[in-house]
Amino acid sequence: MSLRFSVLASGSSGNAFYIETEKERILVDAGLSGKELERLFSEAQLDAKNISKILVTHEHSDHIKGLGILARKYKLPIYANEKTWKAMGTSIGKLELDQKFTFNMDEVKTFNDLDVQSFGVSHDAAEPMFYTFHHEGKKVALVTDLGYVSERIKKTVENADAYIFESNHDVSMLRMGRYPWSVKRRILGDSGHVSNEDCAIALGEIIGNQTKRIYLAHLSKDNNMKDLARMSVANYLNESGFAIGEKVELHDTDPHAPTPLYEVG
Repeated sequence: MSLRFSVLASGSSGNAFYIETEKERILVDAGLSGKELERLFSEAQLDAKNISKILVTHEHSDHIKGLGILARKYKLPIYANEKTWKAMGTSIGKLELDQKFTFNMDEVKTFNDLDVQSFGVSHDAAEPMFYTFHHEGKKVALVTDLGYVSERIKKTVENADAYIFESNHDVSMLRMGRYPWSVKRRILGDSGHVSNEDCAIALGEIIGNQTKRIYLAHLSKDNNMKDLARMSVANYLNESGFAIGEKVELHDTDPHAPTPLYEVG
């Protein structure tokens, strides 16, 4: 078995990402109810009881809602940095000491045949971080919940085989939408979320010869649409000389349905 993954759910209502090798079955975030997570696993033709561990990106509820439930049910170890552990506090319920592990920012951990690298992002949480996954020369980058894409992040995630990349909002839809200005300012700010346009620009700088798939993630249900996000990103990348649909495929994600398990080839 090579490196395989499914975006189980992605959006402001809940996030969960699954990645596996022959020896590892890792869940990143569990931002939906336990019942909903079980449904998503089943729909993706996976079994939650086979998870080996859970990695946490940050403490917002759309990333940890079902974390404690799943960890207690299957006696799973959880990895997060110290500030995130402190910020989660009692919101995930009681866990045994032998379930709590530290994964620091800018660290590489080796779990059997899978190397995982963490990196910090600019977002309004205690110490938010995301991950790249490395297995037998293949690389998958998970990059959401960030106000902007720094040069350091670009360097860390460049030339991945596959990206799960935030394309949260259309700026015009957000500006004209029903959100109060304080919320709009947060989303548009450096600790908020990446727009379709900024997603496209960043991808144009990091796509490499290895890149085959891009999954547009964490779309706002009020300030974006799948077709609009895909069109915005595809148009920019095509104009920049990338053959979208030929060498590089663009895929949607969904808050309520998993993407088919994809083997990174």
